Amino acid sequence: MTLRGVFVAGTDTGVGKTWVSCGLAAAAARAGRRIEVMKPVAAGAVATPDGLRNDDALALIAAAGSRARYEDVNPYCLPQPVSPHIAAAAAGVRIEVEVLCDAARRLAAGDNWLLVEGAGGWHAPIGAHATMAEVARTLGLPVLLVVGLRLGCLNHAVLTQAAIERDGCRFAGWIGNVIDPAMPALEANVDWLRKRLGEPFALAPHRGPAEATTHASGGLPDECFTSASRRLMQL
Repeated sequence: MTLRGVFVAGTDTGVGKTWVSCGLAAAAARAGRRIEVMKPVAAGAVATPDGLRNDDALALIAAAGSRARYEDVNPYCLPQPVSPHIAAAAAGVRIEVEVLCDAARRLAAGDNWLLVEGAGGWHAPIGAHATMAEVARTLGLPVLLVVGLRLGCLNHAVLTQAAIERDGCRFAGWIGNVIDPAMPALEANVDWLRKRLGEPFALAPHRGPAEATTHASGGLPDECFTSASRRLMQL
């Protein structure tokens, strides 16, 4: 596929992919860029009058000011908050990559820049054999890695970068998200990551519980988002 945009992956689940994705989308929208967002697979949803809805997908829509159909932004919305392949099996759903690609094409129509947020870590399974890596590879977008800055992040980061490149995807760079503000030697860890992964697009400060529940309005400082989104759009 030939799309303009970025695929946001994470070193693990819960490392701030949605937090970062919303910040980047909001910054691009504020700058007047043509942007659409996508959460191809979301596990964990609530029933609404309009159907099942996932909080992360709704946050992305709000951040980007998207008017796209929810079903295109989040083609597979699964009720149970578990690994996507388990949630899909429980719902009697088979996740098909081509369905995701068709939705991505519709969102990208009109030369929209597309921000796609993955689910879980790079190899999070979405079926018996397929993983989120296959989705990223098929979409053909460069991959932005969100590194959750906490103990163990160095190993997770380099393993994920290696997997991204081994799977035939372009590694665009990384954003560090401070999960543990008391992490020993935080700056030394970031310096090591700089040497291995390159200069980060941004470093997100730690957020408190109240901020963490407000993806679309909280996030990185505006100047970090603005710079990071502008640079990503030049890839």
